[in-house]
Amino acid sequence: MPPTSNLFRAARPAFRARHFFFRPKQRNTARFQSTAAGSAEQATAESWAKRMWNSPVGLKTVHFWAPIMKWALVIAGISDFTRPAEKLSVSQNVALTCTGLIWTRWCLIIKPKNYLLAAVNFFLGIVGVVQITRIGLWRQSQKAIAAAKPEEVKEAVVKS
Repeated sequence: MPPTSNLFRAARPAFRARHFFFRPKQRNTARFQSTAAGSAEQATAESWAKRMWNSPVGLKTVHFWAPIMKWALVIAGISDFTRPAEKLSVSQNVALTCTGLIWTRWCLIIKPKNYLLAAVNFFLGIVGVVQITRIGLWRQSQKAIAAAKPEEVKEAVVKS
């Protein structure tokens, strides 16, 4: 019976030390490029505007214009920072928060990744979290005031 090391080498050539841990250098080191990417010379020759126009997330696609229009929701949420907390809607802000956080994750999973849409959704979620926090703090202060009022009424009655 041959030694186990020779048997192991004969049965599994992929695990030989020189192939498994150290791959031999290849003479042709050209990297793989898809046909959609184009050559490096072509990419440097095109202007920024042409590359943006032909990009899979460029100016002529919904991947660009959807986030641009969605910034209006973020700006509207930021403008609500000046409104009193009692006039804010909890359900609306919960919906904005969930939408922002769920779609942020989705934008990072899809192909092509849409970082512009992920950014606007992230900020939409942050604005929603801030508004929900404001509403919660206001409601908590109202409960504290309501709990303190009966004592004040008793003191006023006793004094009069």
